[in-house]
Amino acid sequence: MFDVKETDYFDIEDDTFDTVLEPGIRFTGNIKFIKPFMIRGKVNGKIDATSDLVIDSCSEVNADINAVRVLIKGKVHGNVTARDLVFVSSTGILDGDITSKHVVLEPGSTFSGRCTMVK
Repeated sequence: MFDVKETDYFDIEDDTFDTVLEPGIRFTGNIKFIKPFMIRGKVNGKIDATSDLVIDSCSEVNADINAVRVLIKGKVHGNVTARDLVFVSSTGILDGDITSKHVVLEPGSTFSGRCTMVK
């Protein structure tokens, strides 16, 4: 047997995020941001970032995503490209391709797509 180490890939506190798209809000279009961003609502479109993105467990995102680090706790339909890390938590569902240096799929997560690990 082997042990799985607990690693804290994201320090998630609401104070970390300058912008939070709250539950009940639906956004259609392109989102661009340079500081950490959290989605708790619904998004349709495209997301392009030079920072971290957290998709909370109550979220639904239909978008191609490009960010530094992406944490998926909710539902994502679209391709995800992250410069450093894509992390799909045990509650996360990703239907799309992943391109990143590092990929973590927690037990219980759902992933349907192709994964490309880059240097």
